Amino acid sequence: MFDFLFPGFSGLLIPVIAVIALLFYAFRILREYERGVVFMLGRFWKVKGPGLVIVIPFIQQMVRVDLRTRVFDVPSQDVISHDNVSVKVNAVLYFRVIDPERAILQVEHFFDATSQLAQTTLRSVLGQHDLDEMLAERGKLNLDIQKILDEQTDAWGIKVSNVEIKHIDLNETMIRAIAKQAEAERIRRAKVIDAEGEFQAAQRLADAGQIFASRPEAMQLRYLTALQNIAGERASTIVLPLPTNLLDKLRS
Repeated sequence: MFDFLFPGFSGLLIPVIAVIALLFYAFRILREYERGVVFMLGRFWKVKGPGLVIVIPFIQQMVRVDLRTRVFDVPSQDVISHDNVSVKVNAVLYFRVIDPERAILQVEHFFDATSQLAQTTLRSVLGQHDLDEMLAERGKLNLDIQKILDEQTDAWGIKVSNVEIKHIDLNETMIRAIAKQAEAERIRRAKVIDAEGEFQAAQRLADAGQIFASRPEAMQLRYLTALQNIAGERASTIVLPLPTNLLDKLRS
């Protein structure tokens, strides 16, 4: 019917459809957090986006790059500490692409490369520290790992913003050993505090004895104070101490 009304229409239909398809393929829309690395005939041309981007079919190719911060859960790693203790450590890594050109041109699959580097760096850094340092100085270790990763991924156009060690898993034998060590440390501190209290009390008693020896009236005042305290307690029995010199006079 179209051939009858418009002679040669069927011959133009296929080229028209092809042109429309090519135009549709040439227009790309990039979101605010996306950039497009465009190659022309296999060579890097420019970084485009966000918004509407035109890519010439068959001549140009575009690779999308997400600029948002990515969260990577580093799998549990077997680490032998500096004091030869075997532990399992896992962490979480936060990073993002700051240079799409280098992220595509300098490394193949930058996400996989960053994750593998994070695993090896985690084992390497923690292996240089004792178990006590892993447990007590986790913040310092996080900064050390983050600094090393950031320096090595800078050539790939990637910024490592944060690294957090999540868990340090110990076997049951090591947990019991640490518990015994902590209990022994608490007992030691209690004994030291008790001995320190006895020492201070002895010093105070020695000072008080010197005062009582030099001032007999002070001893009498202390004696009266003790009687007042006993009377205030409403005790049924009151013990009255007698000076030994008085007993000597009674015997004579």
